[in-house]
Amino acid sequence: MPSQGVLAEVALVAVPVLAAIVFHEVAHGAVAYAFGDPTAAERGRLTLNPLAHLDPFGTVILPAILVMLHAPVFGWARPVPVNFARLRHPRRDTVLVALAGPVTNLVMATIGAMVLAAVPRPEDAVSLVGAVRAMAAVTIQVNCMLAVFNVMPIPPLDGGRVLVALLPLGALRAFRMLDRVGYLVVLLVLFNTNLVARLVRPVTLFFFRLAG
Repeated sequence: MPSQGVLAEVALVAVPVLAAIVFHEVAHGAVAYAFGDPTAAERGRLTLNPLAHLDPFGTVILPAILVMLHAPVFGWARPVPVNFARLRHPRRDTVLVALAGPVTNLVMATIGAMVLAAVPRPEDAVSLVGAVRAMAAVTIQVNCMLAVFNVMPIPPLDGGRVLVALLPLGALRAFRMLDRVGYLVVLLVLFNTNLVARLVRPVTLFFFRLAG
């Protein structure tokens, strides 16, 4: 049975993880809506209610396991549906829709840094102020991880979507074949290399320096 300390740690991480994932997905749908595709709104996905976006494994189970293993925390939600053919300028707008999620995560990391800078260090680490600082720190870490992870140029990640929108037609056909095995490639990179951690570290350090 998990100790109270582990349960408290999971609780402190759960809110920033859910917020990061939900705002990431809603940002995709909101930008798509602004550029002519109401699919997400039609399916009730333009909401901040986490239940509408929750993936049982990617949003709950995996982040909790990573917290207990003291590993870098990340996760995913059910992707917000976007019909790229309904966008007014499909190639240009696809890039903007894809980048909306990672950019939102960087904005949230900035907010986390501002909170961390504004809240004084408490004398008692287990105080409410200490919990707020811990949550702000996790907000920075989780959002940096999601932003960097999602801009990797592998479909179906956001970076892959950007690359698909920018590639010439000849290269596009070959690259789209990765869609079928994209998640497998992502998992192989994630669990067999230190690439993501190396890319995330300088971004995370930048925001912690921003917080002073």
